[in-house]
Amino acid sequence: MSASNDDLLRQQRSPKVTDFLSREEIRALTRRSDWRGGWAIASTWLIIAASFALAGWALQQPWYLLLPGVLLALMILGGRQLALAILAHEASHNTLFNSRFGNNQLSDWLCARPISLDLYRYRSHHMRHHSFTGRDGDPDLSLVRGLPTSKVSMLRKFARDLSGLTGLKYLAGVALMNAGLLKWTVANDVQWLPREGRSLFSYMGEFMRNSTPSLLVNALLFLLLWGAGWPQLYLLWVAAWLIPYPLFIRIRAMAEHAMTEGSDNPLRNTRTTCAGWLARSFVAPVRVNFHIEHHLMASVPYYRLPQLHGLLRQRGLVQKPPGYADVIRLVSSAG
Repeated sequence: MSASNDDLLRQQRSPKVTDFLSREEIRALTRRSDWRGGWAIASTWLIIAASFALAGWALQQPWYLLLPGVLLALMILGGRQLALAILAHEASHNTLFNSRFGNNQLSDWLCARPISLDLYRYRSHHMRHHSFTGRDGDPDLSLVRGLPTSKVSMLRKFARDLSGLTGLKYLAGVALMNAGLLKWTVANDVQWLPREGRSLFSYMGEFMRNSTPSLLVNALLFLLLWGAGWPQLYLLWVAAWLIPYPLFIRIRAMAEHAMTEGSDNPLRNTRTTCAGWLARSFVAPVRVNFHIEHHLMASVPYYRLPQLHGLLRQRGLVQKPPGYADVIRLVSSAG
């Protein structure tokens, strides 16, 4: 460990991990576990099942219990859909499992496809985000462009999310991306693909090829709910994807990269955020709030990121992180 802490904080380029961690610490931090990856997926789906059970119970209660019960189930489902997205994100770095099968097929079918993600296309997309974080070439830059904004503007964004408009826009985008009309992305930018030589039949074929895995997984979820006697609860899964899920994604994206420096140094271009139990339930599942640590060492599994954060704090490389409310105030502080 040769460079001083001040040098690591000031430099524009990404620091070498050997400047602040020993090789023994690096080996310990980058150990992966199949059983922990399996439990992460299983526990997420257990909570999803419990949310459906809560909603089913609420539907049999008087209105004053029905409405809060269904709304709570909706919010929990949106939070667990984000958890599935973050688990797919882990798998895209090959850190969720120790095995290739776990990080590819298992994570794609159990984490990505239920929420209309494609793990393989996401992996390619996300690697560019790590290579160009906060700079030209970062495919996620549109998620935080234009911040800070005013409180009124931020409230309008939240209102679009909670009204379902953001979710419907993304649903249309997924359909057009699967048909090969739009370049694939999980961000807000729209890039139309060339249409010369393409026919309606070719678009329909590409749509079916790209959509079939997600349609199959969602059909299975519907059949399981039907078998449990509650087929109507599948509508709650769709509503969660359209309403709270986009809101949680927006807050998560702002916390990670909004109003950070446009350098190549993760200590400066990324933000770690303090997450209590409420934030972990909805906007920061699977330790995604430890984002400086993730960008410094993307090879560290999510469950070891708090340990890495502790080491960085001890060595003066990061300070006590802000909370999510602090970040929202910061990004809505213009005008």
